[in-house]
This record gives sequence, C-alpha cells and structure tokens, in this order.
Amino acid sequence: MGHDMHGHGHGHAAGSGLLDTLLPILALAAAAGAYVLLARRARRRNPVLGWSRRRTGWFLAGTVLLGIALLPPVGPFAHEDFRGHMAQHMLIGMYAPLALVLAAPVTLLLRTLPAARGRQLTAVLHSPPARVVAHPAVALALSTGSLAVLYFTPLYNAITPHPAAHWLLHAHFLLSGCLFAHAIAGPDPAPSRPGVKARLVYLGVAIAAHAVISQLMYGGFWVDIHAPVDQVQGGAEMMYYGGDIAELLLAAALVTTWRSDHRRPAAVDAVAPRGASASA
Repeated sequence: MGHDMHGHGHGHAAGSGLLDTLLPILALAAAAGAYVLLARRARRRNPVLGWSRRRTGWFLAGTVLLGIALLPPVGPFAHEDFRGHMAQHMLIGMYAPLALVLAAPVTLLLRTLPAARGRQLTAVLHSPPARVVAHPAVALALSTGSLAVLYFTPLYNAITPHPAAHWLLHAHFLLSGCLFAHAIAGPDPAPSRPGVKARLVYLGVAIAAHAVISQLMYGGFWVDIHAPVDQVQGGAEMMYYGGDIAELLLAAALVTTWRSDHRRPAAVDAVAPRGASASA
C-alpha cells in the first residue's frame, strides 16, 4: 500500500470540467424521463394491469442515487480521496442497482414494445448467452470478484489518472451490480435464475467475500492502492459496513419478490406478456 496520492485524480481533474457535471445530469434525466413515459404508455395500453407507481419510484430513486455518486460533492471528492471513491463505488455498484432492478425495466419494455419487438426481446432473454450472464454465479464473479482484481493488482492505480477508464469503471460497477441484484432478487424475467435457497447461498458468498476483501484492505494485506493509509482504511470500513447494509437490503428484496410471486393471482400472469410473468 502506498502512502501518497500520486496521480490519484490529478490527471482526471485536468481533463474534467463542466462536462463532468452536465453529462451525468443529462443522461440521468433522459433515463428517468424515458422510464416515466413508458410507464404512462403501459397504463394507457392496459388499464387493468397498469404500472406500479412504486416501480416508478424505485427507478427515480436509482437515478437520484447515481446523481449523488457522480455529481458534487461526492464526484469531485472521489477523485481526491480514496474514501470518496469507495462511497461512489457503494452508491453506483450496490445501492443504485438494487433500486433500478426493483423498478423492473425489462418488464416495462415487454409491456410497451410492439408485439414483434417484445418477442425479439424475449428471445434474447432466453438465449444461452443471456442465461449464462444472468446466472448468480457469473453475476457474483463480475460484481464482487472484480473487486479483488481492482484493489489487489495495479489496476486501480492505472485507472485513476485517466477519465475514460474511470467512466468505464463506473459502467462496470453499475452493470455488474444490476446483474447481481437482478440474479438474486429482480422482479424481471430470469429464465436461468435458481431457487430461493440457492440464491441465498450466492448472497451469503457475496457477503463473505466483501467482508474478506475489506478486512484485507484495512490490514494492508496484498493491497495495491496508492493512497494514504488512513484513506484506505476508511474506504475499507465503508466497504465492510456499507456492503453489509446493501446486502441486507438485497436479502429483504429477495424475500419480498419471492412472496409477491407466490401471492400473484393466476389471472394476472395470464394477462402479462410472455416472458414477463416474474414481474409485479
């Protein structure tokens, strides 16, 4: 573990500016606006099924969490202090994905796309590559497993000075986090999703892995992060406690979606489009 902040954020700061604030705002506003429009279309198309305002609320909450992570004060702080980076990682990789996944965006698409497009999307969801990527074991490796690669190799120090690489890291955190949340507790269709007991095992592995990585980081074992020791230890504490809270929320979501699946009337499933029966 290094004792300096060499290169941590200075290269990014030189290349950043108004775009670092404007682009996230525009992208998140566009995503939120598109979801709200699709939700209205779903209600108009099928007033009986409608679309849950709670789902819309989850999506908007997810965009707000992403905004908090990417915009001031957290965004600039993340380029100057490892603790800020870890706070950003928690928001982008664990908390926002859970909210976005609970919004059931794929089911919303299935209810609003033209029939032919809906069948195409369903075919993609049932394809072998989609089944593999959406399996909890693969999602776990991509989300939690990649943390060991990031913090226990020179990768983190190589990424931090480069704005493009930093944005790619954000994208990886978000997408892998969404994959894992979807694989464990997502209301969207998931043809390769195992039973509840198996998903609880995968969630338990994720909790244990986060704990081990954060404890190794706190102790300075095998860690390759060029940042002051107090910052690395502070980031490790955030990962330890913040990860536990996020995973407890994911476990609660798993229980909730499982109960919803069992309580849903058969008539609702009959009305829902093919491939969307796992939504509420």
